Amino acid sequence: MKTLTEEAITLLKKLIKVESFSKTEEKTADIIFSFLQSKRISCNRFFNNVWALNKYYDGSKPTILLNSHHDTVRPSPDYTRDPFDAKIENGKLFGLGSNDAGGPLTSLLACFLHFYNKSDLKFNLIYAATAEEEISGKRGVEILLPKLGEIYFGIVGEPTKMDIAIAEKGLLVIDCMVSGIGGHVAREEGDNAIYKAIKDIEWFKTFKFPKISETLGPVKMTVSVIQAGTQHNIVPATCQFTVDIRTTDLYSNKDVLDIILKNVSCSVHPRSIRLNSSSVFKKHPMVKAGQLLGRTLYGSPTMSDQALMNFPSFKMGPGDSARSHTADEFIFLSEIEEGIDLYIQLLNAFNTLL
Repeated sequence: MKTLTEEAITLLKKLIKVESFSKTEEKTADIIFSFLQSKRISCNRFFNNVWALNKYYDGSKPTILLNSHHDTVRPSPDYTRDPFDAKIENGKLFGLGSNDAGGPLTSLLACFLHFYNKSDLKFNLIYAATAEEEISGKRGVEILLPKLGEIYFGIVGEPTKMDIAIAEKGLLVIDCMVSGIGGHVAREEGDNAIYKAIKDIEWFKTFKFPKISETLGPVKMTVSVIQAGTQHNIVPATCQFTVDIRTTDLYSNKDVLDIILKNVSCSVHPRSIRLNSSSVFKKHPMVKAGQLLGRTLYGSPTMSDQALMNFPSFKMGPGDSARSHTADEFIFLSEIEEGIDLYIQLLNAFNTLL
């Protein structure tokens, strides 16, 4: 375990020192690919996605996907230290992407190495380090999944304090347009688009979806951007507004969109309906394995690449989501060590339940 932890931390420091903003992750993909090769593990690459199978992969067994991402957001302007320095101080490893999601990424890889040579597993393992998660891009896990074959279950590495997010909210963003008629405000002319938009905006504010998720609560809709008018003395002819919608496992994004279209008069243009909510039954063997370890089950308000997976999965990893995308991001070294240990315990428990 000590060797696995040391290797994970060393690899994470290398990754932190290289810029890996979404769509520009070539160098971190190189590092991960080279690391696997140094372990004499046959690995593959498609765009900036790197993956490998366990040595005794058997197509007749169920396959577990160990997945996390190696892209990062851009550093906050509030950083007080070099975001690429990868310094260790007081048991903390600082650096951009250390917590989200370098800790989970390297801990899952250490777990994969632990099981790689085992011939008596009742399941297969695929380790996949993927790109473009932070922007829900189309050249990340979404483009890779068709190459991996049938997946029985996915463990998505995100900072959850090693508790288990058995559900997470989806995302639907819509752009709305209300049309009126322009005119001079001093005369009784025109049809004010802002006034017409108020009715629909009020509906988004007050409407309650009838079904409430046990783990995720209600669907949440927020009008977050409004654009209208050009100057004070002209009646605005158009009003545009954007609505951020966090969907739950009880409604697909298409379901929510259909309900909206039946209730508003403005034109509605979804940016995408592909980022759906996800959830897994508490009776699933992998969830039961997590419960045997005493892990807390919860519903996550934040979205991950789970939104693009059409098979059962949950989110679990070392680190704390509250540190993600913050200045002076860090992860505790002890969190990485605990993460590796719990991932291994989880798969051992799952193996006994199959």
